Amino acid sequence: MNSTELLKGTLTSIILRLLADHGKMYGYEITQKVKELSGNKILLKEGSLYPALHKLLVDGLLEVETVYVGKRVRKYYFLTGQGHAQKAAHFDELQAFLATIQQIVFPPLKA
Repeated sequence: MNSTELLKGTLTSIILRLLADHGKMYGYEITQKVKELSGNKILLKEGSLYPALHKLLVDGLLEVETVYVGKRVRKYYFLTGQGHAQKAAHFDELQAFLATIQQIVFPPLKA
């Protein structure tokens, strides 16, 4: 397993957290924020980000707003009411999963 596989399983949580904290963001902005917050350890690629954003749109957790910036079109993503409602449950599930992995992979030392 490599870090790409680990990221794949947590990308939805990352997107939900960023959009919950920042309101609305566009794709490149998301990649740069993840890079900044991870200390350059996580570099999102368009090939993984946009399919994840599309899935969240289909699931009704995100909406998109198209804004023209000069001659460019920029798509801002933001959480829907359903997205806000489900993010806490999603984070709880991820936290429980990470605790389970911690217990399996790095069990406490026996005295």
